[in-house]
Amino acid sequence: MASETLTTISPITGKPVVTRAGVTQDELAALPKTAQEAFRAFSKSTTLAQRQEIVARALDLMAKKKDVLAREVTEQMGRPIAYTGVEITTAIKRGEYLNRVAGEALGEPVPGDAEPGFKRYLKKEPLGVVLIIFAWNYPYLILVNSLIPAILAGNAVILKPSPQTPTVVEQVSSIFLEAGLPRNVLQYFHCGSLVNLEAIIRSPLINHICFTGSVAGGLAVQKAAADRIVNVGLELGGNDAAYVRQDVDLAWAAEEIVDGAIFNSGQSCCSIERVYVHEKIHDAFIQEIKKVLANYRVGDPFDEKTQIGPVISQKARENILSHIEDAIMGGARDETPANTTFDNLPPVGNFVKPTLLTGVTHSMRVMAEETFGPVIPVMKVKDDSEAIRWMNDSDLGLTASVWTKDVATGEKLIQDIEAGTVFINRADYPSPDLAWTGWKNSGRGVTLSRFGFDQFIKLKSFHLKDYPK
Repeated sequence: MASETLTTISPITGKPVVTRAGVTQDELAALPKTAQEAFRAFSKSTTLAQRQEIVARALDLMAKKKDVLAREVTEQMGRPIAYTGVEITTAIKRGEYLNRVAGEALGEPVPGDAEPGFKRYLKKEPLGVVLIIFAWNYPYLILVNSLIPAILAGNAVILKPSPQTPTVVEQVSSIFLEAGLPRNVLQYFHCGSLVNLEAIIRSPLINHICFTGSVAGGLAVQKAAADRIVNVGLELGGNDAAYVRQDVDLAWAAEEIVDGAIFNSGQSCCSIERVYVHEKIHDAFIQEIKKVLANYRVGDPFDEKTQIGPVISQKARENILSHIEDAIMGGARDETPANTTFDNLPPVGNFVKPTLLTGVTHSMRVMAEETFGPVIPVMKVKDDSEAIRWMNDSDLGLTASVWTKDVATGEKLIQDIEAGTVFINRADYPSPDLAWTGWKNSGRGVTLSRFGFDQFIKLKSFHLKDYPK
C-alpha cells in the first residue's frame, strides 16, 4: 500500500515547511521484528557502563547541534527562538542526570535474605522493545524522559513523533548512531494514520508503550493495547491550579504567575490554567498582572525580543477563543491591558493575544477544561480551605502550586492537593530528581527520577538451593 504524505504547516506563516512520507504497512510490520533482533544483541553485548558512555556522547553531540535543533523547533511549532535553545539545553541536563543515576536505578542484583544452603537475589532485566509516541509542544524534553532510561536499561526503541515536529526523531536517531548506538536499536517512523498506529500498538513484539499527549489520545492508545498484556505509560493533560495567598509580594507573584500561565503560549501540560487569589489582595493582584502583561511582546518567533508566538494550529486557536467567549458569555470580564503587540497581532499565523479573565467560575469551560493557550483566568477565594477545595475540583491532577511567604503553612496546604507534583513558589518545572506522574486523568506511570527507570525493566527472581548431600 502506498504511504501517506504528511505535511507540517508552520503555525507562524500557515505555509508548509516539512513534508514526509508516512510509513507503509509493510515497513510498519518490519519495525518491531528488526527492533527485537537489535534488542537481543544490544542487551547482551553491552554493559550499563557502555550504554552510559553512548548516552554521554549523544548528549554532547546534541549540545553541538543546539542552534540547528532550536531553529527547527521554532519553525515547526512556533515557540520564540529566544526559548527553543533553552529546551535543548534543559533536555541535555535532564539526560545527564538520568545517565548519572542509572547505576543506582539499574545496577547490581538485589540480594534476598541470607539463609544457610540458599542463595536468593533479584535482577533487573530490560523489557525488549519500547514504543514511544510523543507530543510536539516540548519534543526534546518529552523524548528524553523516556528514551534515555529505555536505552540505559538495555531496550530497543521505536519512536513515533508528532507530524508537527517530524525532524526531532531524525536528528536524535542520527545523533545516537554517531554516538555509537548499534544500528536498529533506535528506529522511528512517521505516521498520521490511526489505523497504522493502532496496528503497531497491537503488535505482540512491542513490550512497552509510552504515550505523551491529550487525555483523548491516551485513552485511544490504552484501548488499542487492551487486547493483550502490555504496560502503557501515559503522560496526559493538566488543568493546573495556582493559589496566591494574601501574604505574597504582589509584583513578584504576578510576574511568576504570568510566566507560568502563558510561557510557550500556554501550551504546556503543566502550565498554570487556573488562578485562585485571596479576596484581600485580589484587586491589587489583578492590577499587578496587568502591569506585567502590558510589557509582554507577541510577534515573530524568529525575533529574539518576542516572548509569545502563535499557538500550534487554527483548531487550537478556535478552541482557546471559544473558552474565552464562553467565560465572557457567562459573566467573566476581559481585563487584558492595552498592549500594542496584543492589539496588532501578525496578520498571518495562529496568534492569540494573552488574555486576563476575572470573575470566572467553575461552570465555565476555561476553569473546567484544559485550555492549552495564553489565558489567565482568576477566581477570588475567601480563605485557604476554599482555595484547596476549588483546586481539587478537577478530573485532572498533574501539578499545582501555592504562592506564599509562609512556606511552612504552604507545605501543610499542599499535602491536601490532589496532584502528582505540588509546588511552593514555583510552577511549570519538572525536576529530574523527582517523579513526574499524573494523578486522576492526567496519566499513569512515572518518568524522571530513579523511579522513572522502573517502567523499562522487569524483575527476575533467582532462588538457588544447594544440592542435598
